[in-house]
Amino acid sequence: MPATLPSPPESAVPHVRVDITDELDLAGLPEVAHVLDRILALRPRELTIDLAECRQVDAAAVALLLDVHRRLARQDGVLTLSNPHPRIRRILQTSGLGAVPVVDTPRPAARGRARVASAPR
Repeated sequence: MPATLPSPPESAVPHVRVDITDELDLAGLPEVAHVLDRILALRPRELTIDLAECRQVDAAAVALLLDVHRRLARQDGVLTLSNPHPRIRRILQTSGLGAVPVVDTPRPAARGRARVASAPR
């Protein structure tokens, strides 16, 4: 009898939203990458990263977002970036993240949201 591989677990989390409240650059990237790794382990169907309060991204941050996009796609999930500053929007469009949906949405009320803030620099 041929061995069968177990199928990957179904997603139990329909949507996760992450607010980036600081610059998304090499200095804070390890912490953000760790949080995103933990979120991807939940196998969400959709991950929204809100960039409304982020004023700067660097090449390392763009590479991380591309990696998250690819990993989600392999899990049949979708990455959405919301509310980027116009300058960041241009960077994302020219960086290969043009296929990732970018939306401008009203921000939800702060009640009931968890925030991950980087350590003071």
